Amino acid sequence: MADNQREHIIIRTSLIGIIGNIALAAVKAVIGLVSNSIAIVLDAVNNLSDALSSAITIIGAKLAGRTPNRAHPFGYGRVEYFSTILIGVIVLFAGITSLRESFGRIIAPETPSYETISLVVIAIAVVAKVALGRYFTLRGKAASSASLVASGTDALMDAAISASTLAAALAFIFFGISLEAWLGALISLVIIKAGFDILREAIGKILGERIDADVASSIKQTVCSVKGVRGAYDLILTDFGPERLWGSIHVSVDEHMTAEEIDSLTRRIETEVTKKHQVFLHTVGIYSANASDVADPEVKRVRQIVEEITSAHSHIKEVHGLFIDPSVKQVSFDVVIDFDAPDRQGEWQEIYSAAKRALPDYKVRVALDADISD
Repeated sequence: MADNQREHIIIRTSLIGIIGNIALAAVKAVIGLVSNSIAIVLDAVNNLSDALSSAITIIGAKLAGRTPNRAHPFGYGRVEYFSTILIGVIVLFAGITSLRESFGRIIAPETPSYETISLVVIAIAVVAKVALGRYFTLRGKAASSASLVASGTDALMDAAISASTLAAALAFIFFGISLEAWLGALISLVIIKAGFDILREAIGKILGERIDADVASSIKQTVCSVKGVRGAYDLILTDFGPERLWGSIHVSVDEHMTAEEIDSLTRRIETEVTKKHQVFLHTVGIYSANASDVADPEVKRVRQIVEEITSAHSHIKEVHGLFIDPSVKQVSFDVVIDFDAPDRQGEWQEIYSAAKRALPDYKVRVALDADISD
């Protein structure tokens, strides 16, 4: 999706949210004050917070759409993650405020009064907030906007508050039981959790997360489909904002390929990955691999030794980049050790030492790779 089209979707959706939430907030505030219902007043406050969330989303989208410059050559895409954090804080604050007010009413209860018009408006508000929440979520996913999705979550939480208020009102009217404060407290906890979830997801994006297994597999399949590639490893993707992924990858190629052939190969890889996955590969590293038809018994002997050593370690997830050069007595390979290993560095040292003992005449190079992608 083009950046300008994406920005248009985000801004248009957010403007609809601002108008809808301000209208709902005004109606609820009047009804809440007239009926002496703290829950309805809190509903109105939450609608205003939703309007603020939509405004933050618009500002974030506009800032994120700025073109890269010398100061920020990777662009401003990550600004959207900061706007998502602000929305998460708003949701969290709304939940905490609601919880405090609900506890206040539990300690010092007041008798609410409900009018038919109030209940009708609340019911309409529930439907409206569910519709807004679904709309935000669907449009947010279509535009890859975490801020819109977070606003959708916020709207659905507000719908839950309104629904609980309606349920409490009906319970009071028909059974004389005042559950408003207790339901408010319960829903407040749900809102607080939703706020933490939004914050966790946005902060995770900024810190850097493990690549989705399906995405990693798909990109590697694309790379391996390029003629001349014998394997793809060490995929790294850096997220500079929604739909702005930069990456690097290592590929193994036949040891007899020339520099000209490798240059052509890497350019084809970059083109295919950009076209199919919208990922810019800024680096394609090269592993030289022994020719598949090699008949050298020394190469086979050393390969078997390396396989025996590495297979004895259960935490090794992958071995790649193996290249054996009998002419200069050198062997090199990379090992990917699971993060669950008690001592990754210690396990790497064991593998290296075992290889040195088994191949005393060889220069041994064993690289410890991080388990960053499947």
